[in-house]
Amino acid sequence: MSSESDTPPAQGASSGPRTPRRTPAKASASTAKAATPRQPAARKPAARPAAKRPAVKVEDVKVEDVKVEDGSAVDEMVVDDLVEAELEASAAQKAAPVKKPAAPRKPVQRKTPVRKPAATAADETAAPVATRAPRTPRTPRTPAKPRTAPVLPPSVVRDLDPSKIALSISGLSKKFGSTTAVAGVDIDVPQGSFYGIVGPNGAGKTTTLSMVTGLLRPDGGVVTVLEQDVWRDPAAAKRLIGVLPDRLRLFDRLTGRQLLHYSGSLRGLDSATVRQRSEDLATAFGLEDALGRLVSDYSAGMTKKIALACSMIHSPRILVLDEPFESVDPVSAANVVEILEKYVTGGGTVVLSSHSMDMIQRVCDRVAIIVEGKVLAKGTVDEVREGGTLEQRFVELAGGRKSPEGMEWLLSSSD
Repeated sequence: MSSESDTPPAQGASSGPRTPRRTPAKASASTAKAATPRQPAARKPAARPAAKRPAVKVEDVKVEDVKVEDGSAVDEMVVDDLVEAELEASAAQKAAPVKKPAAPRKPVQRKTPVRKPAATAADETAAPVATRAPRTPRTPRTPAKPRTAPVLPPSVVRDLDPSKIALSISGLSKKFGSTTAVAGVDIDVPQGSFYGIVGPNGAGKTTTLSMVTGLLRPDGGVVTVLEQDVWRDPAAAKRLIGVLPDRLRLFDRLTGRQLLHYSGSLRGLDSATVRQRSEDLATAFGLEDALGRLVSDYSAGMTKKIALACSMIHSPRILVLDEPFESVDPVSAANVVEILEKYVTGGGTVVLSSHSMDMIQRVCDRVAIIVEGKVLAKGTVDEVREGGTLEQRFVELAGGRKSPEGMEWLLSSSD
């Protein structure tokens, strides 16, 4: 048996015909290329390593360390190719700078006006230019209304006979010590009229009405009610007058029903007539539920209304009312005005004083303005206000408004 048969087969060799094994001695790269044509082994594309690999040097690579998948050794040309590829990859990693991914910027939206190129004559002839839709014409603004004079409330006009005078006041005067309260007042009130007397506080309105009704004796002058002299025949004149004084002097320990009965009996009315008229007046003034209560328990407005009812219970020919709407709520005031208008329509005469200029020019057909005890203006409402409002005329005659000066201390804190 020959020596070749005794030699065991190489590890990993196939069972086919044997091929001569190359001498493991090292040879140069050029000799290996000339001897055998290079048959590169099929290589799979290597996955990209996650981490940076260390650089590989040629002298560190040995042929014995390079193996293929079946475990057999490869020639030196394959090793050279692998080394060169590794060196190129290492150099490329060193050369390329590592850049951190920049944070994405938010795009800035800028509104840029779109400018259209100017149309030329050639463009106009080449293609028709698209025209815009016509704009809707703007609605013109409503012009501001010119400022006009305030609208005056219509004055009350009643057909009155100037020859029939219900109340005549001539040369009436009154002094309190050295103070002149009333200095020669002259007023004529026609029958069936609604006459208003206005003036500032302390002007002499209450003093004048007190002398007209026989409550205060005048120093001079004459007062007649339907041709009855108030101070020569006071009993006959007072039968014709219903009075609502400014300072109410009522028997407030009586109930409302008892007070009305007392007022009617004092005027000469029988009990049946007093009871009937008391119920009618209580219904008109809204006092039905208060007739059984003491007058001292009434509110200021209710006291004013029960006093007005007492002044009307004997059906007088003329009513003299001093501030009848003071402390009265608007609803009750409207009821009182309605009652008084019906009374005037039926032939009665009303003379009242008030500080409410609006109320006076709404319900009165004639008015007189008294300042410092003198009548500065009188006549119909239109004649007195002279194209303006009654309040403007009143302020003008009363001396105008006064500006508050020297009140700076009121704005400072008291702490």
